[in-house]
Amino acid sequence: MTVARWLSLALPLAAVVAAGFRERGPAVRAAGLLAFVTAGIGIAALHEVAGLAGWYTFAPVDGAYRGLPVDLWIGWAVLWGPLPVLLRRVLSVPVALGLLLWVDAVAMPALHPLVRLGPHWLVGEVAGLLAVALPAQLLGRFCADGRRLTARGLLQVGVFTALLLWFLPSLAFELGDGSWAGLTGLDRTGLLLVAQLALLVATPALAAVTEFVARGGGTPYPWDPPRRLVTTGPYAYLANPMQLVAVVLLLLTAALARSVTLALAAVSAGAFAAAVAGPHERHDLRTRYGDSWRSYRRQVRDWWPRWRPYSDGPPAVLWLDDDCGPCAATWLMLARRHPVGLRIRPAREHERVLWRAEYVGGDGHTERGVAAVARGLEHVHLGWAVVGWTLRLPGVAWFAQLVTDAMITPPHPARERQEPCPTPSSVSWTAPSPPSESTASPASPPVPSPPPPG
Repeated sequence: MTVARWLSLALPLAAVVAAGFRERGPAVRAAGLLAFVTAGIGIAALHEVAGLAGWYTFAPVDGAYRGLPVDLWIGWAVLWGPLPVLLRRVLSVPVALGLLLWVDAVAMPALHPLVRLGPHWLVGEVAGLLAVALPAQLLGRFCADGRRLTARGLLQVGVFTALLLWFLPSLAFELGDGSWAGLTGLDRTGLLLVAQLALLVATPALAAVTEFVARGGGTPYPWDPPRRLVTTGPYAYLANPMQLVAVVLLLLTAALARSVTLALAAVSAGAFAAAVAGPHERHDLRTRYGDSWRSYRRQVRDWWPRWRPYSDGPPAVLWLDDDCGPCAATWLMLARRHPVGLRIRPAREHERVLWRAEYVGGDGHTERGVAAVARGLEHVHLGWAVVGWTLRLPGVAWFAQLVTDAMITPPHPARERQEPCPTPSSVSWTAPSPPSESTASPASPPVPSPPPPG
């Protein structure tokens, strides 16, 4: 059994070292590390599910985490994570998954009595490959080749969420105190309240990831960073929104689980981010962005948010139909609060016909409909910015747009003043398609316009 454990660790490590000689670029190796973390967390979760489903178990041995031998865990994560990523030029994803299935189908029976297989263990093997190895492969390959930016961001959110809200607490409970009973013992109302609170706390971090992807051209992973300095969204208020949210979520979980160990881990993570990672990050950003970063950091703190947003560079423009009741009311509400770095213009003066509100950032980033208004809220103050970030959450934005179209104001072309604005009851559900830009009649160049009368 000792020899089997040693080979299960040594062979994958030797293979990944050999494959690493083919790929010497730091980006590829960083992608392999990310694939290893993804696979490692996924295998730990798969082990929990396998025990409940009866797919397989491991013999009681020293050096195990919740019944999973650590050496097998590491070797398995290497095999499912970085090794196929480093060999991606000769192994496509389907071929890699097929080879991994073949290796496991041969190796797992051979590891008896260390591995105890159930009657349906191959079902668990296929489920593991699809739920763990496939995401690890896609994330590692996308990061290594700089492809599929949105998919990279979404996969990273999933990995870091699992790391933060499941793996780290479970590790703290296993090595220290606390348990999931504090959460699982809550009734349905309590669970719903906790979920809503966690989502509210996580909203700035989710909005920050979106900002990295949509406006920075990168992801939160340190070796896959944005290509442009991001000072919009949550970063207009705070320099480290993701780190702050991570610490707060860990503290919230520690309080619910009554775990001093997890609370100490959260405090340690904050101290590490401030004292170790912070100086390295500041040096890197100062080197890459120079005076722009210095100007930003003179006014935006690491851990304590501003009340009003930071703004530098060209102002954003929010185009609203000033002859439409809801749009005019939105215009008036924003104007009364003196938004920072935002100009509001009549949609009828846009160079093309607008069917919904449109937001154009100083960097050219655009949003439409409810998302455009949500972007406008980010220019007011921190309270309204949180509302805007919440409205732009996946799913929330779609539902808010659906309700707006159905019950408040349907999509309609911006009209000249005094023309009646349609209401939801005056139009059919299937609105006509807006004209293309090539057929829309050009308008005169935009000129400043005061807000409409209240």
